[in-house]
Amino acid sequence: MDFVNNLDTDTSLSILSCLDDPSDIVRASAVSRSWRQFVIKYSLSKNLCLKLFHQLSNVDHIVETSNDSNQGSSEAGSSSLMDTRLLEKEHRAYALLARGCMSSPIQSCIADAIIASSTDNFPAESILNTLEERDRIGRTPSYWSSTGQHRTSVPETLLYRLNGDLCVITEINIQPFQAYFQRGRPIYSSHYVRFRLGHHNDNSPNCNNSQDKKGEPGKSSVESNYVWTYTSQEFPMAQENRLQSFKLPEPVLCIGGYILVEFLGRVQTQEMDGQYYICVSHVKVEGRSLAKSFRVENVDDNGKFGLKALSYSDPKATEEMDAEAGQEMDADAGQTQLRNLEQLLNLLHRHPLEVVNYVWPESDDEYAESEDEA
Repeated sequence: MDFVNNLDTDTSLSILSCLDDPSDIVRASAVSRSWRQFVIKYSLSKNLCLKLFHQLSNVDHIVETSNDSNQGSSEAGSSSLMDTRLLEKEHRAYALLARGCMSSPIQSCIADAIIASSTDNFPAESILNTLEERDRIGRTPSYWSSTGQHRTSVPETLLYRLNGDLCVITEINIQPFQAYFQRGRPIYSSHYVRFRLGHHNDNSPNCNNSQDKKGEPGKSSVESNYVWTYTSQEFPMAQENRLQSFKLPEPVLCIGGYILVEFLGRVQTQEMDGQYYICVSHVKVEGRSLAKSFRVENVDDNGKFGLKALSYSDPKATEEMDAEAGQEMDADAGQTQLRNLEQLLNLLHRHPLEVVNYVWPESDDEYAESEDEA
């Protein structure tokens, strides 16, 4: 039975509102023309997005890169046509947004390290080191270190830019640094860690003249130039040298593309000066990035913003295509290296090198005598 045409509107809405998969709503809109009109008219895709992520209630308008410039003339003179076009545009955008938020592949979402609240030895112990998964590169330790404090209550923060204006964050992984070069191999963790998600404050009076150099310490610019729309609970951190996972109670949509990691409570003193430090070797943020599909524009003082649709390609399919392209490039590079190696071996076979055997002196005295004779 076609209940959309035979039942009252409220009953039909109650039934279709039970759909919690964006693909099902798209399929429902493809059943017939009347079903599509119903899905679009009552904003079922938008309602699903708002149910999944309440932060999207701050979307003020939708912008389409390809269609908006062509619709002005056709919408002029007819308010009903304008309303229909607007609803259709919202349906397209929210359907893609819901699918991207739920089905895009989980990946690392950090694009860059921006600033630390303090750094003990810059740039050797910069926040940039936390992007490296290893705690040492060769024989050089790789970590960020705060400045020392006599009070354990002094917090520290690390600010990162994500690889998209819209990212669904699921968990954050942090590895405290173990100073293997110090006596007792101390681990400079914190008691607790907390996370904030938000956007750059374009309306800040300091936004144009207080941009710190990347990685350099600076707490005041973080407080004045960023707006945090989500704050997590405090997670206890273990004083252990391992990558520790902090999973959010539910996935959170970061609008604006910035994450602040707060370290609360110091636990480890440095033997040399008796001060408390916090040191981190690696930070990783996992989630779903919608950078290829959407961009956030013109965030106002009330948190309202424009959502710009960049592409209506399936986010999951796009990521899979990019992965396949990367594998093909790696394979091509491997074949090129193999051909170069074969050419080098053939060249050496045709023109063998003259091998010279060196006899090393058994002692420094013998080496000195040979130098004198020369």
